[in-house]
Amino acid sequence: MHIEIHTTAKDMEEARKIAGALVEKKLAACVNMYPVTSVYRWEGKIEEDTEIALSIKSTSEKFEDIRRAIRALHSYDLPAITMWEIKGDRDYLTWITDSTN
Repeated sequence: MHIEIHTTAKDMEEARKIAGALVEKKLAACVNMYPVTSVYRWEGKIEEDTEIALSIKSTSEKFEDIRRAIRALHSYDLPAITMWEIKGDRDYLTWITDSTN
């Protein structure tokens, strides 16, 4: 199954570090990075921060390794790590598989 994993990073430097490690280790075929504004509750307070969102394309077999890598490289105590199945152009999905093998 092809998946997209979403996480956020505190800044572009951290996002690049995570993205580079995932692609280098063939855990991800591609990582898109873009700025977002996040509003969330943390330790009883409502916070608002600018973060960098990462959209990570991979396969479900790689999810646990990606999750562990994000946790190891991330500065947050509890980074958001969510995943869902993606469908799409067959050639693009084949490229994801080939890039992560």
